[in-house]
Amino acid sequence: MRLAETVTFGGSALDRAAWLRGRPDEIAARLGDSATRVLPIWRGKPLFSGTAAGWVEPDHPVLADAAEAPVFLGLDEAGARFAADISSWQPVEGDPPPAGVFFDPTEQYHPALPDDHRFAELRGVMAALTARDAELVATAKALLGWHRSHRFCSACGAPSMAVEAGWQRRCGACGAQHFPRTDPVVIMLVTRGNRTLLGRSPGWPDGMYSCLAGFVEPGETLEAAVRREVAEEAGVAVGAVRYLASQPWPYPSSLMIGCHGEAVSDEITLDPAELEAALWVTREEAAAALAGTHPSIRRPRNGAIAGFLLTNWVADRLD
Repeated sequence: MRLAETVTFGGSALDRAAWLRGRPDEIAARLGDSATRVLPIWRGKPLFSGTAAGWVEPDHPVLADAAEAPVFLGLDEAGARFAADISSWQPVEGDPPPAGVFFDPTEQYHPALPDDHRFAELRGVMAALTARDAELVATAKALLGWHRSHRFCSACGAPSMAVEAGWQRRCGACGAQHFPRTDPVVIMLVTRGNRTLLGRSPGWPDGMYSCLAGFVEPGETLEAAVRREVAEEAGVAVGAVRYLASQPWPYPSSLMIGCHGEAVSDEITLDPAELEAALWVTREEAAAALAGTHPSIRRPRNGAIAGFLLTNWVADRLD
């Protein structure tokens, strides 16, 4: 796809400066640099100021709630960038985040921050971020989420500690090393002539449909994963498969691998455990959905790769 890297979280040529991660003295010096900025994240919600990431100085009072040292994200043109988990902070006002919902609309305000700064769900802001902020926020959210869920060694069960500026955890008991994980997910633009296959999962908002998607299994190629997932979920056979674009997806730590699959059958047989509904949509119907004028299919979420793939298919921009 000619526009592949323009997808949200598609990258901004950030210098991740991996050579700095194993140099604790230099990392400490960067944290003492007045040009350095840190992104606080509270229970998976990054800090935002308007539609920009809410960067703060390394000595800002809001970071007093961080349980561990900030993780190093990379070098921006303006200076080093870090992120810190302040999930131990307890808001005293505002609505508590709801449990088990598709999208959390609540926002939290910290008393040490300006009134226009708030912790918010990334899904509601992601499409408005600059490419640099998007890459940094996605990296920070995924990396800190991994630290929160991998505090104990999977080899012996002992507590582990963050090392390498946050890009590794090491067990103090057995010495095992653990690295941040990324889960590969194929997401498929499946077409047959002038139609594409869309589905919806149970519990999605009314009218929400998307390209089919699923995790890649161990020992499986991307092409095989596309064919298996479409067959399992919708009973449709897929022939030729090719790669289109990828998108880091920090919910919590996936890499969405966009592929084009050419269907060789039409009949849909749903797996109700995976899909609530599936249907073939013409290019014209997809265009109406993208424009927000379709009577029963809502416009795709801004920033998601599914909408990116559909938009480029409708515009005939698939290479």
